[in-house]
Amino acid sequence: MDPVTILLILFVAALVLFATEWLPVDVTALALLSALLLLGLLKPKEAFAGFGSDTVLTLASLFILTRVLLRAGVIEWIGQALARRVKNATMLLRAMLVTVAGVSAFTSNTATTAVFLPVVAGVSRRAGIPASRVLMPLAFASILGGTITVIGTSTNLVVSGALPTTGQKPLGFFELAWVGIPTALIGMLYLFFIAPRFLPARDAQLEETLRPYLADLTVEAGSPLIGQTLRESNLGRDFGVTVVAVRRAEETTYAPAADFRIQEGDTLAVEGATDRILNVKNNLGVVSRSEQKLHAESGGGLRPESVRLVEAVVMPASPLIGRTLREARFRERYGCSVLALHRRSRTTERLGRLRVQVGDVLLIQGATGRIDSLGDHLAVLGDLTERQTDLKKAPLALLLFLGAVVLGGLGMVPLSVAVVVAVALSLALRLITPAEAYGSVEWPVIVLVACMLAFGTAFEDTGAAKVLTGAMSGVLEPLGPLGLLAALFLVTVALTQPMSNQAAALVMLPLAIGTAKTLGYDPRPFVIGITIAASNSFITPLEPSCMLVYGPGRYTFLDFVKVGTGLTVVTFIVSMLIIPVIWPFHH
Repeated sequence: MDPVTILLILFVAALVLFATEWLPVDVTALALLSALLLLGLLKPKEAFAGFGSDTVLTLASLFILTRVLLRAGVIEWIGQALARRVKNATMLLRAMLVTVAGVSAFTSNTATTAVFLPVVAGVSRRAGIPASRVLMPLAFASILGGTITVIGTSTNLVVSGALPTTGQKPLGFFELAWVGIPTALIGMLYLFFIAPRFLPARDAQLEETLRPYLADLTVEAGSPLIGQTLRESNLGRDFGVTVVAVRRAEETTYAPAADFRIQEGDTLAVEGATDRILNVKNNLGVVSRSEQKLHAESGGGLRPESVRLVEAVVMPASPLIGRTLREARFRERYGCSVLALHRRSRTTERLGRLRVQVGDVLLIQGATGRIDSLGDHLAVLGDLTERQTDLKKAPLALLLFLGAVVLGGLGMVPLSVAVVVAVALSLALRLITPAEAYGSVEWPVIVLVACMLAFGTAFEDTGAAKVLTGAMSGVLEPLGPLGLLAALFLVTVALTQPMSNQAAALVMLPLAIGTAKTLGYDPRPFVIGITIAASNSFITPLEPSCMLVYGPGRYTFLDFVKVGTGLTVVTFIVSMLIIPVIWPFHH
């Protein structure tokens, strides 16, 4: 069997596996690379070149830099600042969608959706708007924003990195903006005025992601809360926590009124989601006495990088049951501090006075060794270490990220160099730990991209690309250049629904370029069309940003078809009108 036939069989097999996900996409990509090596269609040097390419290094670095921004609370701070300034609920939600699109142009759209999800859900809840009417638009806004720059989504970056292997120049940093910005603007109008007619009205289900905790936080000297009333502090509106009690000296005030004035030394019993409590603790000059005492008892030897934050449920027969944490000598027994407690039944009691029950979930902080030895009576549910933010580091984190974007975007240094240097500085300045940096990289995407770059090389070298594009040219030639662009766009949209966006783009890219060259067209407009089509996956909830809101919004598969089809049509029409003007079909 000749090499072309073998490669085409492998191509079809990979296409089926990518679409069905019978195997994870990265496993499929590795299997494809292995087959190319074993069958002698690629030499080892060619096969493994993708793992050391600029694209892979840039992609990995951007994953890390996004985590640095999240760790410093930059994106969350943007959402909170917006909530403070816009009073009208409908205008606030619309402003948030525009902000999400803007932020998503420079960071991962999945991360942007994850950070804004609780903020948007909270605003909709306070405004009496069903969450299902805002969460899907949130995901779609983040996807629309990703088409504005080359780093907006990993798909854009993957296409840009693969272009040199086909003889094309990489995408410019803002090249996609010519079509990305109009698409995002018109897409926003669709989300504001048309999508609400098709969106269901269902309440959110955020219990698992926003489990309410009770925590005792003491106001220290210098806290901005000192002298403010609870109303003026905006703890509920801006930080998403409720003050259920205040202890002052030996007196406790339960359900304090809005005009209750906070003083230094007050211990606030606050209720809210984990992220919200940590945000208040890290940024408003309040402390957990339990955490302070643990740090003092360790002689100040707890290094930030060695401290973990976990959720642990109290199991039957635990020695904690029926006692307060102080009576059970929790800190002395386990060498950890309890920052907060979650109980299914609502309570207005302070954390210090609560008697532990079976099923209570404790938010525990301590050294890694201590956390690992909590014992059978405390079952760890999850590690939340990476959800802690520190706004003191936000200016530096933002400066490094913007510096890399500006230097790379203006071409002063290669983008890969700019982001790698930014990552190195982030590690050196301890904005992120090495373990957290490696953990933030989406390795399946890295493996997929590296393997598919190698497949592209084999596709060209064996002549399979010429055979396939020759066959496609005969069928598609009567359509003309605009018809060809439309056909390739729609095929890419169809492929990107069941398979990953990156895989769909990498499959279609060599076919589009080869067909364009065969018919005498400039390949650039078709490259742009495929990139936009692959990045805009709205019709099914399989895109990661959509999966984040699928459960909380209580959506059905059909909901995405109803709303996403219209947005896909909008994207298609805008692209067909703009692409031929900015990137002509003929040189």
